Amino acid sequence: MAEGSAKRRKVGGSALTTTHFVLLFSAMLVAAAGNTALQSVMPAIGRAIGVADFWVAIAYTWSAVLWVWLAPLWAERSDTHGRKALTLLGLGGFIVSMTLCGFALIAGLKGWIGPLLTFVLFGLFRAIYGALGCATPSATQAYLASRTRRSARTSQLSALSSSFGLGTIVGPALAPLFVLPFIGLPGPLFAFALIALGVFVAIQIGLPDDRGRLGRGRGAAMSYPSLASMITGASVRAATAPTRQKRLSWRDPRIRDWIVAGIVAGHAQAATLTCLGFFIIDTLKLAPLGAEQPIAIVMMAGAGGTLAAQWGLIPKLNLSPRALIVWGSLIAAVGLGITAVANDLYGLVLGFGLASIGFGFTRPGFTAGASLAVPLAEQGGVAGVITSANGISYVAAPGLGMALYAADPHLPFGIAVAVVLGLAWWGRRLA
Repeated sequence: MAEGSAKRRKVGGSALTTTHFVLLFSAMLVAAAGNTALQSVMPAIGRAIGVADFWVAIAYTWSAVLWVWLAPLWAERSDTHGRKALTLLGLGGFIVSMTLCGFALIAGLKGWIGPLLTFVLFGLFRAIYGALGCATPSATQAYLASRTRRSARTSQLSALSSSFGLGTIVGPALAPLFVLPFIGLPGPLFAFALIALGVFVAIQIGLPDDRGRLGRGRGAAMSYPSLASMITGASVRAATAPTRQKRLSWRDPRIRDWIVAGIVAGHAQAATLTCLGFFIIDTLKLAPLGAEQPIAIVMMAGAGGTLAAQWGLIPKLNLSPRALIVWGSLIAAVGLGITAVANDLYGLVLGFGLASIGFGFTRPGFTAGASLAVPLAEQGGVAGVITSANGISYVAAPGLGMALYAADPHLPFGIAVAVVLGLAWWGRRLA
């Protein structure tokens, strides 16, 4: 009786039951967790297969580029298509992509195919996730919003979006547990594909079909799920705007400087994050098999630092957007400097955790600054620009970071320190 009552209990201000909300939350959580789990094992896999570090980074950031390009299109589709169907489409893309990528990596690790073919196939299979996986966030948002009163939409959508932040900790934390005999380092890909399959079946059975009765709610594009793309609230503002609005130009003088600040900080973070796993292996002189555990520990420290900044420190400190940019850049510079000179796991954890706290300040800083620069009627438009700025870092920064890493492993971190220090100095002029 108590269990049945819990299943029928409504989410505050919504027609959805708690069970329905958990299903939507799980759809977003599993994708974010699986993606960051993949980030934590790919450096070790690349080293074990014997492909150049640069091509490893390019292969698994390609899906991020597709996500940035196609996420707005799926968000628009969520206005007119069944949201449950789009949620399942995104989950299905994740399941197929992770499974095929896992098989390709096993074939490479076992020597059944060469390193080049392995990562060509991996890049192609990752494209499935980049192209289809971005349908899930906007569809789940639209499903929730269409069944929630306008007064409660912001709080409920924020709770739903927090699944991405939680996934950045869950993914690296669980990844080492799934490195199993015979399967080895690709084990987490199969494990999260199986978990996602369970979520897929649960949604298919337990979430009411909404075709033919879509309601007024809408979804919005979200940034690619990664340690370097934490939630900022932009997608929630876009989803709760009275009407779907065209994105503003980033050259709009009201928001231009804030967007530039976000892109600069995002490039510094994305470039160093891409190099991080390789840097941990080289600094600690690790064999590929077994390297996933220290990498996971450092990434968990980074995710925890970002969440501590955004969920704990920022609400307490009540800093202005300009102060968030300036202080966040300074903290990130210190953290990246410590990371660059670290020679043990403690130093890497301390440095990357501190750097992530700094970047956890800068991202909400530029988001809030751009949002405050325009009137309420344009919040949906500026949110689209912010989401694009969050994702554009994945277009060039990963490849650039790995090119610098090939020249000297400390170079990406050193240049990133200079970049964020320059941002701190320049950020003083932000209004």
